[in-house]
Amino acid sequence: MTNSILLVAGGLVLLALGGELLVRGAVGMAARLGISPLLAGLTIVGFGTSTPELATSVQAALAGSPGIAIGNVVGSNIANILFILGLSAVILPLNVNPAAFQRDAIALGGSALLCTGAVMLGVIGPLVGLGLIACLVGYVWWAYKSESAAPCPEGARHEAEAEDRPVPPDTGPVILGGMIVAGLAAAIIGAGLLVDGATVLASAAGVSESVIGLTVVAVGTSLPELIACVIAVLRKHEDVALGNIVGSNIYNVLGILGITAVIKPIEVPAEIASFDIWVMLGVTLLLLAQLRSGWRLTRIEGGVLVVLYVAYTLFLATR
Repeated sequence: MTNSILLVAGGLVLLALGGELLVRGAVGMAARLGISPLLAGLTIVGFGTSTPELATSVQAALAGSPGIAIGNVVGSNIANILFILGLSAVILPLNVNPAAFQRDAIALGGSALLCTGAVMLGVIGPLVGLGLIACLVGYVWWAYKSESAAPCPEGARHEAEAEDRPVPPDTGPVILGGMIVAGLAAAIIGAGLLVDGATVLASAAGVSESVIGLTVVAVGTSLPELIACVIAVLRKHEDVALGNIVGSNIYNVLGILGITAVIKPIEVPAEIASFDIWVMLGVTLLLLAQLRSGWRLTRIEGGVLVVLYVAYTLFLATR
């Protein structure tokens, strides 16, 4: 048990370090190539910050642990909304920009519905994965076009995400490329350690891999989002906290699940198909309803979300 916990912890550390190194190297390379901060924020930073989830789900699928692969995506989305966003709202009520909400609400709700439909198929194969990736490309293009035409706080957030990860301006392409390669290597190694540790932990604890994927792995790979959101609300940048979670959930489904399914078809565990995917869909729709009513997420509403997450994890512990 102790060894498995150390593997999980070591894997999470490598995933976090690898993801950050990858993003910094890629953003630096994008700047040298003349790519705008807005486009870099929407694409490179969006994908880069999802590196822990992507590496973990792909590694789990290749290792024959579909419960961890799909549980990581579904569990991360549930934790992002109920725990991370709920906790953020408890610290500071989150105001919503109506203009950005219209676009991102469609993308967030649509991605949750697509994920539910994919899970209901029983096996998420390459064709479905390609469809999800195509939807992500469409969303990024839509977001870039709309924010370029009519700048809004979301566009400023994406630009800030890219500019907040600077590298010295004289850093050469060889070093930047080395950062990217080293980041990818750390993420892949970390994902392997995390999946191995989680598999052993599930066996030792007498629970299914799906439960471990929905909880330990999902929360672990979402730690960067948790830290970023707490820092954002403490600085009174509530739009950043909300945007981080909405963007992360969209990328989780369309990007991570899509890419994983293209690499290796995912057999969906029955317990996730019969319960957890509906929890994810339900909390997504609940969040959209809360945000639409009054254009803010209050402390009370945030507290309700946190309580719901505690209840959900307690249920999983007894399942």
